[in-house]
Amino acid sequence: MSINKTERIILGIDPGTTIMGFGLIRVVGKKMEFLQLNELQLSKYDDHYKRLKLIFERTIELIDTFHPDEIAIEAPFFGKNVQSMLKLGRAQGVAMAAGLSREITITEYSPKKIKMAITGSGNASKEQVAKMLLNTLEGLKKLPKNLDSTDGLAAAVCHFYNTNRVAATGKSYSGWASFVKQNEKRIEGGKK
Repeated sequence: MSINKTERIILGIDPGTTIMGFGLIRVVGKKMEFLQLNELQLSKYDDHYKRLKLIFERTIELIDTFHPDEIAIEAPFFGKNVQSMLKLGRAQGVAMAAGLSREITITEYSPKKIKMAITGSGNASKEQVAKMLLNTLEGLKKLPKNLDSTDGLAAAVCHFYNTNRVAATGKSYSGWASFVKQNEKRIEGGKK
């Protein structure tokens, strides 16, 4: 799918097997506009495979309705419960497969990176992230009862900040070594 540089839509997804949160923003130039946030309630279904099917179908429905140019998805965090990690990974994979089936670019962000982009702290609470989104996004009038949808919206906003930072500087870094190599003159003791 081709991306119009002056206007694009980003779908953010917080995958989960009990609740899948999602949010959409429209980017016009260098400004973002709130479109929607919501969640898919899955806890009423006992069958894990039924939940995965519903995640896939809802993601396709969002894509076909809003025609996002990009998808930002929260990566599963590493926990001690292997079964929970496996289920989260499956939920993420199904949402990604839906996007890939429509040839949409997908970017993963760790929960810490999303929190850092929104609040400036990688250890921020869900409530802090949600309140910052409420203050940042025009059109977002109130917060939902469950904050999974704001987590999905936060992934979209994180992607906006990260893609605009790369576009503004014209640089992308894959790590500290990459940064040093591209900025030798800025680093003390570097080549002049």
